[in-house]
Amino acid sequence: MNMKTVLILLVLALATIFALVCVLLTRGRASSPCQHQPPEQEDTSGSQSLVFADLSPEELVQVVQYLRGSLGVQLVDASRAQPSDNCLASIDLQLPAKAEVLRFLDGEGARPPREALAVLYFGNQPEPNITEYVVGPLPTPHYHRDVTLQRYGGKLPYHRRPVTGKEYMDINSLIQRELGKAPRFLTACCESDGTDLAILTTAPRGFKSGDRATWFVLFHGVPGTGYYLSPVGLEVLVEHKDLQVSRWQLRQVFYNGQYFASMRELEDRFVAGSLEVVRIKKPQAEAALGSMRPRHPPGPPAPLQYEPQGPRYSVRGNHVTFQGWSITFGMNPNSGPRLFDIRYRGERIIYELSLQEALALYGSNCPGGMSTRYFDGSFGIGRFAYELVRGLDCPYTATYVDTHYLVESESPKTNQNSLCIFEHDAAMPLRRHFSDSHSFYYGGLRKNMLVIRAISTLINYDYVWDFMFHSSGAVEVRVHATGYISSSFFHGQGINYGNRVGPHTLGTMHLHHIHYKVDLDVDGQLNTLETQDMGYELVKAPWSLQHTIERPYLHRERLQTEDEAAFPLHTPMPRYLSFASPNPNKWGHLRSYRIQVTSFAGEHLPTSSSMERSISWGRYQLAVTRRKEEEPSSSSIYNQNDPWTPTVAFADFINNETITNEDLVAWISVGFLHVPHSEDVPNTVTVGNSVGFVLRPYNYFDEDPSVHSPDSIYFSSEQEAGACGANPLACLPPTASCAPSLPPFHYGGFLNL
Repeated sequence: MNMKTVLILLVLALATIFALVCVLLTRGRASSPCQHQPPEQEDTSGSQSLVFADLSPEELVQVVQYLRGSLGVQLVDASRAQPSDNCLASIDLQLPAKAEVLRFLDGEGARPPREALAVLYFGNQPEPNITEYVVGPLPTPHYHRDVTLQRYGGKLPYHRRPVTGKEYMDINSLIQRELGKAPRFLTACCESDGTDLAILTTAPRGFKSGDRATWFVLFHGVPGTGYYLSPVGLEVLVEHKDLQVSRWQLRQVFYNGQYFASMRELEDRFVAGSLEVVRIKKPQAEAALGSMRPRHPPGPPAPLQYEPQGPRYSVRGNHVTFQGWSITFGMNPNSGPRLFDIRYRGERIIYELSLQEALALYGSNCPGGMSTRYFDGSFGIGRFAYELVRGLDCPYTATYVDTHYLVESESPKTNQNSLCIFEHDAAMPLRRHFSDSHSFYYGGLRKNMLVIRAISTLINYDYVWDFMFHSSGAVEVRVHATGYISSSFFHGQGINYGNRVGPHTLGTMHLHHIHYKVDLDVDGQLNTLETQDMGYELVKAPWSLQHTIERPYLHRERLQTEDEAAFPLHTPMPRYLSFASPNPNKWGHLRSYRIQVTSFAGEHLPTSSSMERSISWGRYQLAVTRRKEEEPSSSSIYNQNDPWTPTVAFADFINNETITNEDLVAWISVGFLHVPHSEDVPNTVTVGNSVGFVLRPYNYFDEDPSVHSPDSIYFSSEQEAGACGANPLACLPPTASCAPSLPPFHYGGFLNL
């Protein structure tokens, strides 16, 4: 080998070593952190949004202090109050009248006074009752007025009040005392002395107005698991109507298909050997049906969504803006998420978009299951929207917002990080086309949207509430159901009411019905409801008269009255239904927004049921009524415990008034039937368990407004698609090569339990 060859090999070796060192150094170097750019400020309406802002902890405290000093009666903190006491049940924002708010928002009037709505239970009066007061002005109140008569037409009977936490505690104490009367039976059936059994309420509480007798279902309570899947077969009926707790009684006992007058009778039957006992071993935590503990060690991290240059939306207080959208958000402690003054490209489209009620109705061959109709608003859809888990409930880098409430206490509570806001990449084109004829090009736009989300845990179920805002001008509303199924003890012909999902567990069939209020203001307050659908007409082909064609044609109709605009379940509804403005777009069509519902709801209750009127909103897929201040909500927290004489009956809203060129509200029902199956253990998954609706522009714009999105992509065959200047997607490698700076994980969701 000559010297020249040796030198060449040496140079190549050195070059190789140098290249390897460079690669190793590059691999070892951490990516640079992402440089956040401030989001574009699209409007300055954030301060106006305060007219809708939830009450702050400071304001809640001021209202409590004012009421304690101004009502002239002794108030006991609701967390300690007996039924025979007076107590403050809740405080929430009192929304001003829409006309006042619009004058203020549109610069034509003063800011409405800020007021609170206080609900008080007066048990220590000759005629116990529920009273509602409006208190104001905030932040320093000096007046209150009784609005009960104005809102409900009379006094609110005391028996309609929701059950408080203290009342449940006293009921549990009574049940524990009664369980102590059957020690041998409990040892045999459940390997328990009763103190470790979990107790689940049902509702409503009887068969007629004034009743307050509740079935409670008992389960094996295993720490760290969902007890809802471990019934022991024992249920008890407790009468708790009397204002004196000492007079409450256990009225009946159910066990394994049989009814007994008391726990003592059950014990006597067991001792006498005349009771068939199903002996259930107490489950261990790792083997319990409801265990959600991981069964596999952690793997590599899942894909992470992040913003290379920071969020492209802006959140200020209760107001968020995003690429032409402007939304004000809040949380009602009873009915849950509520949005106001929703605008796109500067124009108000929706005045109010709010959840109204969630119904869960069960079937079973056990008394607790067969009688359960939960009206979740009475339990507190917003109150029980707990802290969201960063990186699972919402993207890790989402913006998290605290919510505050005052319920059954005189001190405000905060559910920190209980509402999240984020931009979501759906990994789907919003629109696209690849042209392979005449000229060759590609154009499209990613389906990115702003999402506002909260998740409520209502006993066993978790509801994911989503409100999504698209660059096409569409608003999408969706609810996903997850959490634990409820169950009954499997006995007899249980499979007529569900599926067996464990040795002694019947997953009980149930339906979910959700109701929303949508106060659309399409190009102004005055709108009309228009429908369109397709029909066929048989015509002769003009170019060949001996032949005929079935020609589709568009049938248009303007609905005139509320009765015409109420669409019962299981009846055909026009496939195009729109709120129309009197003003045309560039092409002569009325500017409109279309309502498109995705739902699988069935019959909520037979109309012959004595309690059907309390959930009569469930009769309709969609109902459109004239907006009235005296019809703010389709349900009431007082309906749960007196569904036989409902405080609010939605069916009364529909009284054949004209709906042409009026301020209209759409009331939308969505829902589905759930027959639990083995794959619902341990948890129900969100896949396939979601329903909702979309509000879509329909001739509202002159063209798709998303053409103005800065995310639009277009390149032709004559361009270099890999050039950053021609195609923004080609800019991603350098602009998205940073590493997100993630905040430390923290969770405080167990603080308010």
